[in-house]
Amino acid sequence: MNKEILTPVLRVLPEPADINSNGHIFGGWVLAMMDRAGGIAASRIAAGRCATVAIEAMEFIAPILLGDLISIYASIERKGRTSIGIRLDVVAERDRGEQHVKVTTGVFTFVALDDDFKPRPIG
Repeated sequence: MNKEILTPVLRVLPEPADINSNGHIFGGWVLAMMDRAGGIAASRIAAGRCATVAIEAMEFIAPILLGDLISIYASIERKGRTSIGIRLDVVAERDRGEQHVKVTTGVFTFVALDDDFKPRPIG
């Protein structure tokens, strides 16, 4: 994880309905949680509304298990005139916080939007 990371942007506990037939959490579920966390980070950086425009370099490293507390950390990968690349690292806490496992990582690109939902410069 990036050394700039201090606190998670989002923490969530998956529910039994989020489990697939293999006994792991659905990849789509973790992708949705990452998109939420990235949107929070991007909106803070851009000081306003942002939209996801791309997901790149997704890597599922280890399964997320029922009972894992998921923490999603965000760091700036790159910043352009109207867009921001956010690296999102997902860490699962297991055994009541005794074990921390990096389970997923990816880079999401967000575009800052104005009131007409058009790209706007980031301040």
